[in-house]
Amino acid sequence: MLTDSPAITSSSLAAATTTTIEDLHPDVVTRTLRLLDGPTLAAACSATSQLRSLSTQSDLWLKLCLSTWPSLQHPRFLPLISASPRYFFSDAFRFPAFHANNALPVSEEAAALPGTLISAVDIYHRGVLIFSRFVETETSSSWFRGSPFLIDATDQMAEPLLPGVIISPGELMLSWILFDPAQGRAVNVSSRRAVAVERHWYTGETVVRFAGAAVSEGKVICAVVTCSEMTGQVQEVVLTAEDIDDVCVSGEEGLQVVRTVMEAGRNKWRGKAAEEEEAKERYLEYLRGKRRRKESRARREGAMDLCCTAIGVAVFLGFLALVVFR
Repeated sequence: MLTDSPAITSSSLAAATTTTIEDLHPDVVTRTLRLLDGPTLAAACSATSQLRSLSTQSDLWLKLCLSTWPSLQHPRFLPLISASPRYFFSDAFRFPAFHANNALPVSEEAAALPGTLISAVDIYHRGVLIFSRFVETETSSSWFRGSPFLIDATDQMAEPLLPGVIISPGELMLSWILFDPAQGRAVNVSSRRAVAVERHWYTGETVVRFAGAAVSEGKVICAVVTCSEMTGQVQEVVLTAEDIDDVCVSGEEGLQVVRTVMEAGRNKWRGKAAEEEEAKERYLEYLRGKRRRKESRARREGAMDLCCTAIGVAVFLGFLALVVFR
């Protein structure tokens, strides 16, 4: 015969079975945090005091940086970000925020231009890494600052990571991080997804442009990937800068743009898709401004030509009248 058991209320049962994250062992929580992406890990910092303590561990952010950008594994780069990987991730992951006051005073720009730029370049095709390069560029020389701004990440001796695979250029995703080791600042100047895919009229190669994340004062920094005509394999990867008049800017002017976007704030995180769309729209607005400028120049030149023609005709008619009625 069963005996009566003590009555168990729902409140006492809930109290006995409720477990909060504070009750979990820190190692269990840490293993879970390792599975999060950057924005989610950053959000965890404001949840509880325990999560704040655990989610700020440097090794978590270093692992996240290396998994997001494989090019950072270079022995020259790794020590530079190991001291503060969380700060580096915050700088490099989100796109710069652009405002009217982004421009620095000329004197400060000239004094603070980076003397060395380190590039970490990663290209993915349909989620698979196909190109990863580390490039260190000396930017303090008069040769670099006087020449057109250009950083070449192409290694002609390196084999493609996916030999024999047909690549669709329009499905490439590119990350190009510029890092100033003197200031410890970084910025991703690529729009991640392509803003333009063009076919070269002479060679037949496909030219893919990634821009929009670094547009400042009528100048744009643009990563250009050239793919072969038949297989789509990456043949050339360069970083250039041009102004609204479609003229390549000098190395010094390009460094001023880099400095400006490095010092700019970062956009509030709204998701990758939203950021990429905003970067593309910024680049399209830059192109619209370029087109308006060309049309305005063409109208001015047309008016000037008409004025010169009218003056020439008036002079000719006056000379003719002088000869006839003399």
